[in-house]
Amino acid sequence: MREAVINAMVHNDYSAEVPPVVEIFADRISITSYGGLVSGLSRDEFLAGRSMPRNRELMRVFRDLDLVEQLGSGVHRILSVYDASVFHISEHFFETRFPLEAEASEVTPQVTPQVTPQVTPQVEALLARIEGEMTRQAIQDALGLTDREHFRKAYLAPALEQGVIEMTLPGKPRSRLQKYRLSAAGRRMQGND
Repeated sequence: MREAVINAMVHNDYSAEVPPVVEIFADRISITSYGGLVSGLSRDEFLAGRSMPRNRELMRVFRDLDLVEQLGSGVHRILSVYDASVFHISEHFFETRFPLEAEASEVTPQVTPQVTPQVTPQVEALLARIEGEMTRQAIQDALGLTDREHFRKAYLAPALEQGVIEMTLPGKPRSRLQKYRLSAAGRRMQGND
């Protein structure tokens, strides 16, 4: 996607005062530049990696910043992951459409384990006071809270939903024997894992 954004900026026809556009839809991310292909460059030549920069000075600046390596290298990178159908070329516009399904399936497995959940101050307080396995009442007492409903809505439910604590009896959420403990994610947040 980085390559498509750089290409849109470097190859955009700025004489019409139309900037490149990045749009996010439910099913795709679209990166569009104005100007179509440079005059004299066919679609087949473009897909083969031939490049005729529309903005030579801008291309030089991007190369000096190490944002581009060589002419046409961005197309090869995109085609190494996607097929040519991601490119939609008309007389006046050049659009690259990245389907979100393919992107999400590639990114999610790598990103998910590294992400630390963002928690509210109430959940942080709960995490700081939970030790081993504790009943709802014991956690509530440790927090100095008397309103059971407030504790459930502001502390317990969000901590469970965010996966930072877990039930000892997940199949029986209303059991009188139910206790709560830090999950693996909660232990990582507390530095106990």
